[in-house]
Amino acid sequence: MQDLGKRDIMVKIVTILILSISSIYANSVKATVSNTILVEGNSVNLQIKAIGDKIVFPQIREVAGNMITSTSQSSNTSFTFGMNGKTYETSTTKYITFIPTKDITIPSYRVKIDGKDYHTKPIDIKLIKTKKAKQQGKALFMLELNSTKSQVSVGESFTVTLYFSLKKGVRLSQNIQYTPPGFAGFLVKEGSKPKEYQEGEYQIQELKYILTAITEGNFTIKPAQAKIGVQDRMRKDMFGMMFGTQWKETVSNLINIEVLPQAENSDMIGDYEVQTTIDNKSVKANKPVNLTINIKGKGNLETFEFPKYEIDGVTIYSNDAQIETTVVGDGLESSYTKSFAFISDRDFSIPKVDLTTLTSEGKLKALTIDSVDIKVEQTPQTSVDKNKGVVKTEIAPVVPVAPKEKIVEKIVEVQVGGVEWWMLIVAFVAGMLVVIIWINLPTFKRDKKYTNDQALKLLYSKIGEDEKVEEMVRKLYARKNGDKTVKIDKKELKAMVDIWG
Repeated sequence: MQDLGKRDIMVKIVTILILSISSIYANSVKATVSNTILVEGNSVNLQIKAIGDKIVFPQIREVAGNMITSTSQSSNTSFTFGMNGKTYETSTTKYITFIPTKDITIPSYRVKIDGKDYHTKPIDIKLIKTKKAKQQGKALFMLELNSTKSQVSVGESFTVTLYFSLKKGVRLSQNIQYTPPGFAGFLVKEGSKPKEYQEGEYQIQELKYILTAITEGNFTIKPAQAKIGVQDRMRKDMFGMMFGTQWKETVSNLINIEVLPQAENSDMIGDYEVQTTIDNKSVKANKPVNLTINIKGKGNLETFEFPKYEIDGVTIYSNDAQIETTVVGDGLESSYTKSFAFISDRDFSIPKVDLTTLTSEGKLKALTIDSVDIKVEQTPQTSVDKNKGVVKTEIAPVVPVAPKEKIVEKIVEVQVGGVEWWMLIVAFVAGMLVVIIWINLPTFKRDKKYTNDQALKLLYSKIGEDEKVEEMVRKLYARKNGDKTVKIDKKELKAMVDIWG
């Protein structure tokens, strides 16, 4: 009987262990945050961890009315060896980041795990407000962001100003550590020289940023952060002099910006003018005609791309556009310059290009690059088959000429005693040394290697000076455009770059 009692006890213990182990790896879900109390402008990192095989998270687009700034998801599987054999746990975690603007409660979320519903617990978030300067006269320093617009269109520019306020009389013992705002989703240019002035009890510095919207959607300009080091009055040395630094930190507010699609479709947004220059309207066959286009005015042209030219029977080269953007007052001015080279063996026309820009007054303005007729002069050795458009080169027949036989009488003079034998040996050795040094001496042109793109940029401007250079440029462009059938002689390319580069 005692043995049966002991056996029952062992069975119960094993059963309890098995149940306890299995309960550890039972399906579950839990929500946690990085901090439940935070300073205004800081972000909350929410994690929802679910344990189970098949997990379906809800679609979360905002948290308690706050827009999500980033989201991601990861999975993990771990194994444990226990009394009931090998046990594994599969978990999936969803990460959500957002920036609250007031005290909130993160709601309970329903997560489906292996076909059953599980719920997270609500989480309270407490927000500590730190400013504004006019409302809080006790703050040593503050940061504040202000935007000229809260709603813009794609391609439209606007200004965001950061105000850094430092209370008068505050003595800094270290340089200010400043982290600028986050401008994800926008092109950014820093404004002109910071403006400094005094207002009430504070010294204020303004920093301006010029932003240009790239794509439509809802975006958040993340807060700026700053740390200042002030003298620690509680720490003194043996002479009664203060030393040490006490660091104080603050963050700015955030700004939500809504970017809408353009009210009217246009190639650019801004007030621009266009100018074109062409070097020649009449050239010899297979010589380049160079066209340069410049668009200039108020706005941002960093996202603009000029359309490609396509002309039958004409080889067209173009360089990378040169874009310059400068800040003028509270706005931007841009200059866009792009060059094209046209090569043909017959007359052709550069077609007209029509562009549009949406001006600051909200009106569509046409920018036109006029068509240009190019006259190609035929050389005496070149004729054009008009039916096929193929250049034929006529070569005059070569009549072989029998070489005249010349009889050269060789005269060998022998001087006895003019050169000592040791002089010949010294000269031979010196010559060998010079040859060895020359072979092993790394010269700039011999060792320098060029990529196809580098060689193309170097030779592009020389295509009008040498036919072989022009032919090599055509091959390089063909390779660049994906034509792998074109073969390029590396030695010939290197020699050509060394001469013309």
